[in-house]
Amino acid sequence: MPINTVTEDPLAWQESALCAQAGPEFFFPAPGSSTREAKQLCGACEGRMACLEYALTHDERFGVWGGLSEKERERLRRSGSRG
Repeated sequence: MPINTVTEDPLAWQESALCAQAGPEFFFPAPGSSTREAKQLCGACEGRMACLEYALTHDERFGVWGGLSEKERERLRRSGSRG
């Protein structure tokens, strides 16, 4: 009998992420534009923490990821805190 070695897909959160239902311009607004709506959508998303972890791990420098803007993620990186 074969052993079932199911490994969790580290990007599985993207399939049910609320951002998948909105266009990329929502999360990558023009410089100086508001990120408030994107952050509100992120706040309601069950994949928010996985998204943020992905952005921090992959050094995503643009857009809203996990409910944080570029500047907010940079502050988080500098502080050494991820929670």
